[in-house]
Amino acid sequence: MTNNFAVKIMLLDDEPFMLKLIGRQLENLGFTALSPYTSGAAALDALAGPSGPPELILLDLNMPEMDGIEFVRHLVERHYAGSLVLISGEDERMLQASTKLVQAHKIKVLGHLRKPVSPTALAALLEGWAPAATARLRTAKAAYDVEAVRAAINNGELVNYYQPKVAVADGRVVGVETLVRWRHPVDGMVFPDQFIGVAEAHGLIDDLTRVVLRAALAQARVWRDAGLALHVAINVSMDNLAALGFADFVAAEALAAGVSPTEIVLEVTESRLMADLRVPLEILTRLRLKRFRLSIDDFGTGHSSLAQLRDIPFDELKIDQGFVHRAWHNETLRAIFDASLGLARQLNMEAIAEGVEDQADWDFLRSTRCDLAQGYFIARPMPAAELPGWIASWQARRRDLVPAPAEGWTE
Repeated sequence: MTNNFAVKIMLLDDEPFMLKLIGRQLENLGFTALSPYTSGAAALDALAGPSGPPELILLDLNMPEMDGIEFVRHLVERHYAGSLVLISGEDERMLQASTKLVQAHKIKVLGHLRKPVSPTALAALLEGWAPAATARLRTAKAAYDVEAVRAAINNGELVNYYQPKVAVADGRVVGVETLVRWRHPVDGMVFPDQFIGVAEAHGLIDDLTRVVLRAALAQARVWRDAGLALHVAINVSMDNLAALGFADFVAAEALAAGVSPTEIVLEVTESRLMADLRVPLEILTRLRLKRFRLSIDDFGTGHSSLAQLRDIPFDELKIDQGFVHRAWHNETLRAIFDASLGLARQLNMEAIAEGVEDQADWDFLRSTRCDLAQGYFIARPMPAAELPGWIASWQARRRDLVPAPAEGWTE
């Protein structure tokens, strides 16, 4: 971290002694542009002042009149684009819940600290943090209307990226997940959260899925012909499962591409499964009978997970990244992860851990004997043309990440 003296930091705590203590710790780390406040109202007034908003706010959750959670709501209303560190004497689960809430508001949280704040813990949170040159209002994502999305589908502007999945036991590359992108002629690469909802809301999702599916099937055939044995996963919207002809359409497209259904995984987002499962259940059951593999995605984030596992013949269970990253460090996440993994095993389903972000996550999965892993630590989504080169580089990393078979595993 450079030029700490120029980084503007706001301290908000109703206890003057705590403000002085944390301020001294920050000064020892080289931060000198500090603005301490004992009330949320005064701090909010300062945000609109001539010096502009701070790059970082250290926020106490337990304050009279305006608590930290209410203060965050006001930050959201003001489109605050800096970072937060949450501080409290509450227990760890309360701090975790508060962190999740702030993250849900799309505000960056560097972490949380228990009182009394440890200088070592504070330094660890701030180490490597690189604030923007100036804190600024968060720019809203571009909003695309239905006609723009329709044009993207019709004009061939949608492209597939692929994120690898590897076996945790031995590091083998076993498959990829297809992730659609929009190569916008003006805005550049647009991510699916900016256009999938529009397609679903305006009856374009079937057309979009057809484009993604056909391109993924064609690519699966290319890889197979090149000697790459990969399962290719394709995301399916619940809106695709509203038409009884969908199963026959997928089967016909696979046949036309010369791809075996056993090579294809259809991922259904678990939080999107409907209360009335009659039509989706028929479609998914028929797809399974045709030997397509079915995966329940983002498991644990929906409202009727167990009923869906009971009713739908899934082959795979993808444990949501919110229960994977740093589960080794968090008892609550570990308990949920272990329960999900145990459930997959008891139901003879393959378990895939999403959101593997670092070496610690990978080592944790190795210790749990989870089946497959996916995440930025392994690889970011990439164009199809880059996959062979990535596989070559992964083989070198694989020797270090899997030095020997885990006990009870065989290579």
